[in-house]
Formats: sequence, C-alpha cells, structure tokens
Amino acid sequence: MAQFWRGFTNNRAAVLGLAILIVIVMFGALAPILYPGDPFRRVGTAFQPPLGNFFFGTDVLGRDVGAQLAHGVRISLMIGFAATGLAVLLATAIGGIAGYYGGWTDEILMRITEFFQTIPSFLFAILLIAILSPSIWSIVLAIGVVTWPPITRLVRGEFKAMRNREFVQACVALGMRDLPIMFREILPNCLSPILVIASLSIASAILIESALAFLGLGDPNVISWGYMVGVGRPYLRTAWWLCAVPGMAILLTVLAINLVGEGLNDALNPRLRNQR
Repeated sequence: MAQFWRGFTNNRAAVLGLAILIVIVMFGALAPILYPGDPFRRVGTAFQPPLGNFFFGTDVLGRDVGAQLAHGVRISLMIGFAATGLAVLLATAIGGIAGYYGGWTDEILMRITEFFQTIPSFLFAILLIAILSPSIWSIVLAIGVVTWPPITRLVRGEFKAMRNREFVQACVALGMRDLPIMFREILPNCLSPILVIASLSIASAILIESALAFLGLGDPNVISWGYMVGVGRPYLRTAWWLCAVPGMAILLTVLAINLVGEGLNDALNPRLRNQR
C-alpha cells in the first residue's frame, strides 16, 4: 500500500484530480445540509443571476441552481459508478471465461463482443432507454450494456496471458475447479488494469448520462447535471449560467476522474513506476 501511494502521489495531476473529486463528493454529501428540501421547489423569481441572492442563480421556474447542482452530484456519480460496476461484472465474467478456456468458447464470446462493438454505443443506449422508458435503473442498464465490450477484451487478454503461468498449472495439478482458479487465483492478479479502465469508464458513463438527459431521456423525477443543461438550453443566450454551471461541474468531474485514472495506471503499472 505504501508503494502504491508513493507511486500515486508522484503524479501531481492525479493528486489534483483526487482533491477535486473529494470536493465534489463532499459537496454532494452535504447537499441535504446546504440545500435542505426538494431541489425542484421554487425559491425565488426566475433568472436571477449568480452571486446575488442565490450564489449560482435561479432557473426559468425560480428554482435554486445551486440546490440542483448539489443534489445532482449524487445522481450523476451514482449512475456513473453503478453503470461501470455492471459493465465490469459483465466484462469480467465473459472475458474471463473466453480468456481461460480459449478455443471455440473464446471464438463465440468474442464474436458476440464484436457484434456489440459494431453498434454505435450512444444510439444503442437511446434505443434501450426508449424501450425500457426513462428511469435511473434503465439508464444504468443501458450505459452498462453499451460500455462492457472494451473492458471484456482487456479482461480476456489478461486471463489468456495468465492461464499458462506456473501457479495456475499448479492449481490445476492439485485438482482445483475452474471457477475457483479463475476468480480466486487469476482475477486478483488482473485487478490493476481492470481498476484503471473502470475508473476511466466512470467518466464515460457520466458523459453518456449527461447526453441522454440533455436529449430528454433522463429520469424526469430526479435532478442530474445533464437534466440541468437540457432545461437551460433554450435560455443559453439570456441565462448563460443555467448551462455553464452544470456544464462546468461535468467538465471538472470527468477531468478529475481521468486524472485519477492516470495516477492509478502509474501506481499500478510496474514498468511506468520504475521509470519514475
């Protein structure tokens, strides 16, 4: 752990990204204290600019943009983490089986993976949500379904490289079953690249959710940053803060997660760590 932390902190950009991410998470965690009540409720007159009675201004209905921003943190991050978790679970199962067994099993599973990769991911997500109707869990499912193929190929390559290693052959010789070998012996040795790509996938999931909400395909019963940008779009020229504030929050969050992902890659990749 000490070696990992030294490798991570050597990357100043990653430390900056982690600091930004902690501030954003704390802002969302304190939302019920900073902005108690329903973020949808009207608190003032419409189109009050920032730095007035309300620090982030108000929207077209007189709702506090700051309250929506704070409560939207939890929704946007929850969707990002949940969708990535689903994608990693699917990818680990499919990629692990394909890489460990090889042969026709690998061929079939990789052809299925390639089929999903040929479908434009964003259009596929729109189709799934249109079929399932917009809700938090349909959005999580749609994003998870469209983001698992690249992770699957990574997991498959890692398992394929590990299956002929000495410790795996020793487990086979001792009579261990395939599943314990795969997920108790091989998987822990493949966690580093999976964690790195998962951290980057969280940023992609937040962007996809924001784009879906911007198009009106978000859950209408909850506040998210993409929903805020979509609502403010018609008033961009007269009330710029309605899009700029949540847009900047999305930008900072995605940037912070990408920087943390690069730091994880530096800390967990021995070759990069030795170059420092």
